[in-house]
Amino acid sequence: MTDLDAFITGLPKAELHLHIEGSLEPELMFALAKRNGVEIPYASVEEVRAAYAFTRLQDFLDIYYAGAMVLRTRQDFHDMAMAYFERAASDGVVHAELMFDPQTHTDRGIAFAEVIEGLLSAMAEAEAKHGLTSRLILSFLRHLSEEAAFETLAMAEPWLDRIAAVGLDSSELGHPPVKFAQVFAAARAKGLKLTAHAGEEGPPEYVYQALDLLKVDRIDHGNRALEDEGLTRRLAKLGMTLTVCPLSNLKLCVIDDIARHPIDAMLQGGLKATINSDDPAYFGGYIADNYRAVAAARGLSREDLVTLARNSFTGSFLPAEAIEGHLAAIEAFVAGHG
Repeated sequence: MTDLDAFITGLPKAELHLHIEGSLEPELMFALAKRNGVEIPYASVEEVRAAYAFTRLQDFLDIYYAGAMVLRTRQDFHDMAMAYFERAASDGVVHAELMFDPQTHTDRGIAFAEVIEGLLSAMAEAEAKHGLTSRLILSFLRHLSEEAAFETLAMAEPWLDRIAAVGLDSSELGHPPVKFAQVFAAARAKGLKLTAHAGEEGPPEYVYQALDLLKVDRIDHGNRALEDEGLTRRLAKLGMTLTVCPLSNLKLCVIDDIARHPIDAMLQGGLKATINSDDPAYFGGYIADNYRAVAAARGLSREDLVTLARNSFTGSFLPAEAIEGHLAAIEAFVAGHG
């Protein structure tokens, strides 16, 4: 391991854009399929990995939803989340905000309680074992209706004190943020934070809608905001956190070469960018892999890496005193690696 690799791994960081279902590695997918007697359309782990040669978001989503079929019980959700937490802890993650897609499961007859209780038990275990804190983000599937999103929000009511925010994910094209303006307003009224995928495949207009109509607290992805200078300046002035996912951008052809990733342009433009792994089992890398990829491809300095790590905490949904504690830990780490 090089000095820079060790610095990246040890740097305290938060992960703000992680779909927990997207951390389901093929090995665990096969183990859960066997445990639950579920047939999956792949004969081997190698065949699953070969299927990951997708070139657009929808191709990925087709495989993602097929893989989720093996998740049946709260123990399955616990095991999936703990596998992620073990990997995250080894990458220096000390806080994670997990997006989960309840509709992916409730629409096939899995009770909401099975999903969330499995995740919550893993979150408690990760904090006890690794000191790794976490929050949940209930994500609505944007290819479904707003009515369905309202139904999901109602299902979540008994657990709202353990859910930090709502989000918006799945197929972006053809499903603008405005489609979910009313359910986001309802979530805000319940005291939840708000985030939404915008500007990944969708145009800059979707970022405007997320800001002006959904009134989000942060933007997931946001790459295409750079196509609009006025929007870029506005995001910088607002201090709006962007949860950027470099290896995901490469895998889904948002960029054609990691060497042309705009992460440094975002920082230079005053944008509050962060580094995240999105769906790491599918996109070829967890959070430290993403840091390393852009550090090598874009020549990021240690100062840049520290800025990204600081942004991950100041952009989190943690209380102010917890954020200050994490920022102090970053400073102590940097002081010890001068």
